[in-house]
Amino acid sequence: MSIQEVHNYLKSHKVKPSMQRTAIMQYLLEHVNHPDADRIYIDLVPSIPTLSKTTVYNTLKLFYDKKAVSMLFIDDKNVRYDGHTHSHAHFRCKKCVTIYDVPLEESDMPKCVNSTEFKTEETHVYFFGICKKCG
Repeated sequence: MSIQEVHNYLKSHKVKPSMQRTAIMQYLLEHVNHPDADRIYIDLVPSIPTLSKTTVYNTLKLFYDKKAVSMLFIDDKNVRYDGHTHSHAHFRCKKCVTIYDVPLEESDMPKCVNSTEFKTEETHVYFFGICKKCG
């Protein structure tokens, strides 16, 4: 994904692009490994020596607040981040702990919370098991 495409993506979510924000968003859009903040920092700091962990955490919070990323609570230890905010579920392999995207259409979602009593703003669907590589 080009720098201009990342800038446009950030602007479409009302996030002012900076060098650090652009690098973090580009990383998330290009790496579908659902990284945590520490993984993003470790992978980016060699190319951005002035990057701090605080900047990574603050940027991820901004992205989440602006709905530019999703936060995954699929891991017992860390919050994971997903740059792809389209409707989909996640599968976590119990052996290799890889997290995979799983297609999920809005029509597949239960209708029980879509009533006049609730206004659903966010949905997380997680599956756990053994992936094809480990099975």
